[in-house]
Amino acid sequence: MVYPFINVWAVLAGTLALWVLGALWYSPVLFGKIWQKEVGFKEEGVTKASLFLVFGLSFLAMLFMVWALNFVINSHKPEDVSLLRGLQYGAFSGFFFSMMTMGVNYLYQRRSVTLWLIDGSYMVSGLGIAGMILGGWR
Repeated sequence: MVYPFINVWAVLAGTLALWVLGALWYSPVLFGKIWQKEVGFKEEGVTKASLFLVFGLSFLAMLFMVWALNFVINSHKPEDVSLLRGLQYGAFSGFFFSMMTMGVNYLYQRRSVTLWLIDGSYMVSGLGIAGMILGGWR
């Protein structure tokens, strides 16, 4: 197997962008209050969690996602890799893999459509942004 080009800095920047978007997405600035209600979290439950562990492991999981997205984007000829192509691959992956997987799980868990839209659209947006970074940073 031939391994595609890996720009470690772009992977780290894409991961950081995905993580920062999540911090905003799930904050009171955007969807935090609605998300907490849909999940059933109370404010004290959120603050009692081991935030270092939650944030650290989520960053690691995002690093793996962005690293895998790098393989998808950069498995093409270099002249076919661009910022727009990265956005397309990232958003495509976010929608068809992440959001649809969540949809199946949320159906069985009897979760709300609102929660699915919040969580799923975060992954579509976040992986789209990470894909732009990977495709544009050559």
